[in-house]
Amino acid sequence: MLDVVDVLIVGAGPAGRAVAAACSDTGLDVSVVAPAPRNVWPHTYGSWLDELPTSVPRSALAAVTPVMRAIGTTEHELDRAYAVLDNTALWKHLWRSDVEEVTGRVVAAEHGPTGSTVRLKDGRRLAAATVVDASGAARVLSGGRPARTPAQQTAVGVVLDAAAAEPLCPPGAGVFMDWRAAPDTKGGWPTFLYCVRLGGDQVLLEETSLARRPALPLTLLRKRLHGRLEAAGITAPGNAPEERVRFPVDDPLPRPGRVVSFGASGGLVHPASGFSVASALRHAPWVAAALSAGLPAGSAAAAKAAWSVLWPPRAAATHALRRRALRSLLQFPPELVPEFFEVFFSLDEQQQAAFLAADHDPAGTVATMSALFRRAPWPIRRRLIAGGFGPGWGDAQHGFGGS
Repeated sequence: MLDVVDVLIVGAGPAGRAVAAACSDTGLDVSVVAPAPRNVWPHTYGSWLDELPTSVPRSALAAVTPVMRAIGTTEHELDRAYAVLDNTALWKHLWRSDVEEVTGRVVAAEHGPTGSTVRLKDGRRLAAATVVDASGAARVLSGGRPARTPAQQTAVGVVLDAAAAEPLCPPGAGVFMDWRAAPDTKGGWPTFLYCVRLGGDQVLLEETSLARRPALPLTLLRKRLHGRLEAAGITAPGNAPEERVRFPVDDPLPRPGRVVSFGASGGLVHPASGFSVASALRHAPWVAAALSAGLPAGSAAAAKAAWSVLWPPRAAATHALRRRALRSLLQFPPELVPEFFEVFFSLDEQQQAAFLAADHDPAGTVATMSALFRRAPWPIRRRLIAGGFGPGWGDAQHGFGGS
């Protein structure tokens, strides 16, 4: 007979570890299964400092930059601190000695009246009252990859000493987005420079495609990045660490069911920015509390409770609004994309923050999108209208009214 845990979490990335820690802290019996559960995460994770929950200690931040710059067609100073996470320190912060770690690859799950059985590729079976899918873009137990081609964010970056990066990333600041074209871009879909401090006098300079369907290839981004560096008088050493990024930003929300989808598997990737880690860290305690409260009434009740705290109507509505904004942007001619972001960064910082927030605020999102529409020149307005993004549409389609 299989030993049954309260919660089995598929995936050991930041989202999986966050919900495992939160469930453990509520007293639940927890297991994590992943191909390499002890691996520290290789990618760079950033967030606005005020978006991170207070439970994340300062020691888990590799660097905090007090001011970020954004450039559409002119420069804007964003007086809002930006943090880059220290992956090793965050992993240690989220590690719990009582969370069982299972090395394996999940392929399927079967659900019964009192719990679920998860099957691994090597034939082993694990039993749990509730299963959480935190397998990221693979969505192993959340329907798998959608059949259609996704809109993906792609990026290629290099890590340099701060002194070498200074022409593009001046001391005391970072670059959230610089939409000025890299040299020899010769048309095509626009990309931007992203520059953040990693701590230890290191800086990541990254050429990023915010979203494209199909995705811009990494080889093109690498060429644009090194052209941008060369134009700024920066030579990247041949042994400079390189970061490569590719993930979908428009996956549909998984349907509610016996598996609790969480993190990138569960729709927590912001459709317009690609951010997800702060959202996972903020939502993990809510999911744990819902599972703990719901399990006495049965496995199905626990999963339903967790879904309800993740995707109440206001959250689903906000996600739909942001996906609509993404769809509109994907239809823009390339030359209008920097102008769109020029308008966005001309809004006040409260409006920008409402749209980029890790939490869900439908009224704030509608207010920001409406303000952007009113301020935009007619060439951008026409494209927004063609994408279903126009004056008054938020109230009419989602019934927010004044609430």
